Amino acid sequence: MPDGPIHQPHDKLVKSTFSDPDNARAFLEGHLPRKLTRRIDWTTLSLASGSFIDSEFAATSSDLLFTAQIDGHPAFLYILFEHQNAEDPLIGLRLLTYMVRIWNDHLRSNPGATKLPPILPLVLAQDNKPWKSSTRFADLIDSPEGLWEELKKHIPDFEFQLVELYRMPFDKILGTPMGILALRALKAEKLQALLEDPVWDEALLLQLTPAAFEMLMRYILDRDLDKPAFRKKLQTLSNPKLSQNAMSLAEQFRQEGREETRSLAEQFRQEGRQEGRQEGHQEGREEGLIFSKQQDILEALEIRFQRVPRGLREEIEAISDFNKLSSLLRAAITCADIESFAAEL
Repeated sequence: MPDGPIHQPHDKLVKSTFSDPDNARAFLEGHLPRKLTRRIDWTTLSLASGSFIDSEFAATSSDLLFTAQIDGHPAFLYILFEHQNAEDPLIGLRLLTYMVRIWNDHLRSNPGATKLPPILPLVLAQDNKPWKSSTRFADLIDSPEGLWEELKKHIPDFEFQLVELYRMPFDKILGTPMGILALRALKAEKLQALLEDPVWDEALLLQLTPAAFEMLMRYILDRDLDKPAFRKKLQTLSNPKLSQNAMSLAEQFRQEGREETRSLAEQFRQEGRQEGRQEGHQEGREEGLIFSKQQDILEALEIRFQRVPRGLREEIEAISDFNKLSSLLRAAITCADIESFAAEL
């Protein structure tokens, strides 16, 4: 199930990691053609603002745009991060759309420009199987037999660099310590291997800043891990500081989630009561009560079982029948395990 528009852990991890110029440079240098990377002035690498992705892909894609100088000429470096579970055979068309948006933005900022900076597009695919799509835009065109030579001069053409995590062994992922661990975590997530050794490389983990370590832990713990397996993994770490920090963060995240749930529930209760008084009807109050009941269920499950799988959370939040929610709250309090509760839905 794709991540929703509010909570996108893949997006948070890649943007937080690769917005850092050092992480971005190491990644780009490792995957763009060597002849180009030698001529890019990496001291001019700068993150540009904004996203160019269509709203329909916002839940499964992220992007970052950088500017840099190539032999004194301005250029763009564009990274599209693809998090979905299946390749998009029309990715070339999407890239062309995004590239045109980048050029149009450039022209709005430089109204007197008569030339366009080159764009170097790179796609990072977080998938659990290899892609078969061509990296050349022209291969999307259905050309009548024997007419390609006549047609090709009328067709835009470019190639993009495709980086497939699936095809890269964990130990071949290069970059800065945080860049390596972020990509390993993205790869491991699709393989259900977030508790495997490559993600818990102590030599790399010890080089992270506290903020980077916390970000990585947030991503890992957000993926509905089995809590006993997580604790068992921490016991295998030779560095006690790493284990202690990870366990402390896990407890901190749980507390944050509970406090946020309580705060939102109270906010909606207050809004519901106020709206009911001001407008003389029950709609606002009912919405607040429904939300409150949903959060009570989630909190009960979190307290009893330490986790609420994302799909189960979404199903609970989609229920608006107050009586049904009341029944589910009783089940959350009395059920033997999370699977028994799910059977009540």
